[in-house]
Amino acid sequence: MKKKTDTMTDKTYNVLILCTGNSARSIMAEALINIMGHGRFKAFSAGSRPTGKINPFTLEKIQSIDYPTDHLRSKSWDEFAQPDAPQMDFVITVCDDAAGEVCPVWPGQPITAHWGFADPAAVAGSEHEKRHAFDTAFGLIMNHVQLFVNLPLNMLDHAAIKHELANIGKTIGKVNTAD
Repeated sequence: MKKKTDTMTDKTYNVLILCTGNSARSIMAEALINIMGHGRFKAFSAGSRPTGKINPFTLEKIQSIDYPTDHLRSKSWDEFAQPDAPQMDFVITVCDDAAGEVCPVWPGQPITAHWGFADPAAVAGSEHEKRHAFDTAFGLIMNHVQLFVNLPLNMLDHAAIKHELANIGKTIGKVNTAD
């Protein structure tokens, strides 16, 4: 890993988590980064084609970690491409569909990465099977976030951070909805 020449130890990093519908994976990642980042990170989420509502199982998982849900909403990524939007340091896609789409141009040239997770909201079946899919996705997202928020960002240069984010996306398994 390359050493970073300037220090950013007091910086709060803005992170945008993208998905297609912004109803499950991206919302869970937003909440987890905001809690597990301990103020070092401010996470937002959005979708390329937002559903306009958050999946009830998503809300259940987020409430289980005592994260407030009253401000959460399913929204378009266009909100974050506006001139008055917060400038992002990181943009992370969490679904393969959003990763393959042409994204808006993000001000500030944020570091981008893809962490693909199967969509737990797409699981058909009983309430137990759906809840299991959300539990699995939540656990995998939590593992990714844990690795991310513990990166020594102040010691790494841009290329090394990008490399580490890509590795996080490759090292932890995908959701297996057939369990």
